[in-house]
Amino acid sequence: MIKFAFSVSTCSGDISTRTFLFKENIDKMIFEDLNINKEIVQGLKEMGLKEPTEIQVKSIPLIKQGKDVISISKTGSGKTAAFGIPILENIEHGQGIQFLVVVPVRELAVQISKELKKFGKHIKFSVATVYGGVSINPQIEAIERADIVVGTPGRLLDHLENHKLDLSRIKCAVLDEADKMVEMGFIEDIRRIVNKTPNNRQVLLFGATLSNEIEVLKREYMHNSVTTQTEAHVEEEYLEQYYYDVKQHEKFSLLVHLLRKEEKDLAIIFCSARSTVELVTKNLRDNGIKADMIHGKLSQNRRLKTIENFHKGRPNILVASAVAARGLDIKDVSHIFNYDLSQDAQEYIHRVGRTARAGKSGKAITLLSERDHDVFREILSRYPVNVKQLPLEDFEKLRFNAGNRRSSEGRGGFRGRGSFGSRSPRGYHRPRSGFHGRPRVSEHRPRTHGRSSSSGYGRSRSFGRRY
Repeated sequence: MIKFAFSVSTCSGDISTRTFLFKENIDKMIFEDLNINKEIVQGLKEMGLKEPTEIQVKSIPLIKQGKDVISISKTGSGKTAAFGIPILENIEHGQGIQFLVVVPVRELAVQISKELKKFGKHIKFSVATVYGGVSINPQIEAIERADIVVGTPGRLLDHLENHKLDLSRIKCAVLDEADKMVEMGFIEDIRRIVNKTPNNRQVLLFGATLSNEIEVLKREYMHNSVTTQTEAHVEEEYLEQYYYDVKQHEKFSLLVHLLRKEEKDLAIIFCSARSTVELVTKNLRDNGIKADMIHGKLSQNRRLKTIENFHKGRPNILVASAVAARGLDIKDVSHIFNYDLSQDAQEYIHRVGRTARAGKSGKAITLLSERDHDVFREILSRYPVNVKQLPLEDFEKLRFNAGNRRSSEGRGGFRGRGSFGSRSPRGYHRPRSGFHGRPRVSEHRPRTHGRSSSSGYGRSRSFGRRY
């Protein structure tokens, strides 16, 4: 036996070290080492889960002690089990709603409820899943017998204000993807919901990043909180990251070429706007490529059905907006294609985190035109990612049908608002491996969606190491 120490920060900001005893090889830990209920361990084993992830190792002991915990971890790190296991261990079935999990999107609510049922297959409990876009009556009936409620902020408030959702017996409130909920403007809704819970309840915040708003929630609702954190970037051992520098009007043609060339299982094509998702999907289908799409404006049933079919590979290509980049557990995704980049640099990390999960390899390919260069420089300056440039190959130039919109692609393309040439972004190249020098600072800093950034964007930084 050896001692495995990790640092956690307390609410006051002081750093303390908590030491736990584990087996000599940390990678060979099993759930029994965390003193987890044997019935839950059995459910985990039947799911093929035998060894806890880093965030589970760091968070579960603290949550079991009753601490208020902030857990910061990348997408796909096992956060649902990190809070779900301690919750299931403390359920007193039939004693009213004792646990509340608040999430930003409907798909994540459904996913968490399914996971809890699998973890707790051999114990008795009831979970109600509440979200908008569907009939409220079945949810009301489920709440009446529930021990756990998992839901989105808007529908939870509806149940609180217009129906009989009683949170007065809550032992623990979990805010999952808390940073995303703040980004989506749910902070006031979260306050109204948490204010309906007892003052002595436990609060758990799970997310990928800390923000000023998260700090506010911590000060308002958490007591002597402890923060655990794992590495924020993806594992380069399993994830290959590449980019092509391509003219904007040739992006779609290159995408089709790559989809036909790459040997892939499931592939997600990320677009930064809903309209682009719809156009890319339509044009893929027009070119004989079976693809489906998902974005926030689709109906709830359509979105859930799309995710279910994609899991089964029917079809194996999904065109998505940011709604699919966070929280959702989509297994066996071998390829991520970034058709364009979000102005939020952090979104890149969430996107590529959809592949190379659970020890499997994956590939992320980004199609860069000149309009993407500024945010790409910010990604490189903020995150230790290893992205290599690939040379453009010969590929068939296809027509891109943009409907009533002026097309920025196809047949020579539309070059309005400046020329989207094929030259590489200045400052990117170095012999053999890609990038050299410093990111060139644009006169106009990319938007950060109203959030302050401590990334030091634009600061002098050597590219002597590989990115």
